Amino acid sequence: MIHHKKHKRTKNTKRNLFCLLCTFVVFVVNPLQLDKILGRWDLTINGADGSYPSWLEVARSGDQLSGRFVGRWGAVQPVKSIRFDGAQIDFVIDRVAEDWPHDLIFKGKLTDGRLDGTTRWNSEEQHWTAARAPSLARTGVTKWGKPISLLDGPGLTGWRVYPPTKASKWAIEDGVLANTASGANLVTERKFDDFRIQFEFKIDAGSDSGVYLRGRYEIEIEDSFGKPPDSHHLGGIYGFLTPFSNPARRANVWQTIDATLLGRRVTIILNGMKIIDNEEIPGITGAALDGDEGSTGPLMLQGDYGKVWYRNIVLTPAN
Repeated sequence: MIHHKKHKRTKNTKRNLFCLLCTFVVFVVNPLQLDKILGRWDLTINGADGSYPSWLEVARSGDQLSGRFVGRWGAVQPVKSIRFDGAQIDFVIDRVAEDWPHDLIFKGKLTDGRLDGTTRWNSEEQHWTAARAPSLARTGVTKWGKPISLLDGPGLTGWRVYPPTKASKWAIEDGVLANTASGANLVTERKFDDFRIQFEFKIDAGSDSGVYLRGRYEIEIEDSFGKPPDSHHLGGIYGFLTPFSNPARRANVWQTIDATLLGRRVTIILNGMKIIDNEEIPGITGAALDGDEGSTGPLMLQGDYGKVWYRNIVLTPAN
């Protein structure tokens, strides 16, 4: 298992290095072979202490390949180099953005539309596989079911701690769910496909959290008052989608989010103002529960940072 730094503690470094990383060398390949590897891939990496998801996107410009990558933690970052000969793929993720001890080097083979290969973390060889990410395109008119209140209790009924080995700092009182210190995440027992989620939240000064749609796509919850719009700030889909504006309120003041997820398209309303309008989420964000994008998934509240409060969490599933 790759022990990355926590993804939000390195995000300023990632943004500063993004343009630099984009200039790394790409390799010339046979244009006739490119269609085999182009597109988005959901990866599963297996280490000695378990498996975790990652994500890769391969694009082309003329006869050259480039890519983007999301690891177990962190925001999306450019692939440092990538080579594909029609069957074998090698790609490298630069160590600098995450301050790893070495670059991550992935070697794999394309067989029957799937990728299979190895990578290495320190002295451990890890096996990885990848399947093409589904389009999740939706057609027709959305019909909505009955709203579900996720904090009806008693207590934290309907929720579980993740990972179970980590201490939970979550508690609920008078309908308010509070995370009092850094600890485990909280995940709904139920899983959902398309839905609308409405909730109120309050964030401590300098703190942050996150709401993971289907456990895979993080809406950033952060003390962002007065900051410029950014995918790493309040209301953004972490590392991928930047809000149009930032109507964030001050810390320790209740705020509202109303988000709709249809396939991989999301609309987000923050404090009554639409900040993301039916935009496509390219892939999973760092710290996702899994990379099985074609399946249903739970709601996950991030609890491994500072204080945050949630109340009136209402989810309306699509039929």
